[in-house]
Amino acid sequence: MPAVREGARLGLQECRSQFRHERWDCRSPPAARRGTAGTAGTGQQLSSGTKETAFVSAVTAAGLVHSVTRSCSAGNVTECSCDVTLRHGGSASEGWHWGGCSDDIHYGMAFSRTFLDAPLRNATGRSGLVAMDLHNNEAGRQAVAKLMSVDCRCHGVSGSCAVKTCWKTMSSFEKIGRFLKEKYENSIQISDRLKKKLRRKERSQRKIPIGKEDLLYVNKSPNYCVEDQKLGIPGTQGRECNRTSQGPEGCNLLCCGRGYNTHVVRHVERCECKFVWCCYVRCRRCETMTDVHTCK
Repeated sequence: MPAVREGARLGLQECRSQFRHERWDCRSPPAARRGTAGTAGTGQQLSSGTKETAFVSAVTAAGLVHSVTRSCSAGNVTECSCDVTLRHGGSASEGWHWGGCSDDIHYGMAFSRTFLDAPLRNATGRSGLVAMDLHNNEAGRQAVAKLMSVDCRCHGVSGSCAVKTCWKTMSSFEKIGRFLKEKYENSIQISDRLKKKLRRKERSQRKIPIGKEDLLYVNKSPNYCVEDQKLGIPGTQGRECNRTSQGPEGCNLLCCGRGYNTHVVRHVERCECKFVWCCYVRCRRCETMTDVHTCK
C-alpha cells in the first residue's frame, strides 16, 4: 500500500528534521528493527525503551495516520473517502456550514492501530516495553487528532463572506513533529514492572495521572557522545557544529566538551546576474570563504 510507505517516509523524515542538531540525530545506526514500518535508519535504540524509542514509535504512528488519511481524502483508497459525518450541519446564524472534503481521521487512526498495534498485542507476555510501545503509538495518533484545524472558504458578493463553507483538515506534519518533540522533552519514565496499568517510576509522583498524549520511556538513554559499536552508536566525532550557539547544535554541547576543529571552505558561485539584450544572462563569479567547525 503506497500510503504505508509514505507514512514511513514521513515519520523518518520528521524524526531526522527534529533531531538534526541533537547528539542523537535519528540517522544512526543504519540497521533497522525488523517488523516495524518506518523505523529503518533509527537502529537498536528502538528496542531499548528509551526516550528516543518513544519518539520514534509516536512519530511513526502519526505518520501512518497522516498518510492514510491524506490518501482517503484524495480518493486513492477504496475503503474510505472524506468524512461523511460532516457533510451536513453548521451554524446558519453564524453564516457557515460544513462542506468540502473533511479529512477522515477516524479511518486513518483505526488503520494505524491495526497495522502497528496488532503485532505488539499478539506478543507473548505483556511486558512493560510492549505496553510502553502501545501507549507511545497511541500518543502519536492523538497528536494528529489534537492538532486538527478548521479551514473555511468565503462566498458572497465581492468577497463579502456572507456565507462560509468549512471543513476539517490535519495540520502539517512538521507541526505535528514539533508537538511530539515537546512531548519528548517532557517524557515520563515509568516502571518496567507492569501491573494493572502503567505507572511512573518515581513513587512520589505516582498519583499524577499519565496523559494519553504523554511519551513514556523505561530506560535512560545511552551516551550518544562516544562511539559504541555494540549499541551501534557512532558518537558525535566529525559532526558539524555551531561555534556561537548555546543550543544543542552548539560546539560545546554537541562535541561533549571534547573541542572542535575549524577548517575553511571555499564556495564559488554565480552572482550579480543581469539580462543582456538580446538574449543572454551575464554573471560575475563570486567567491566566499566560510569557517566550518567539526567535533573532535
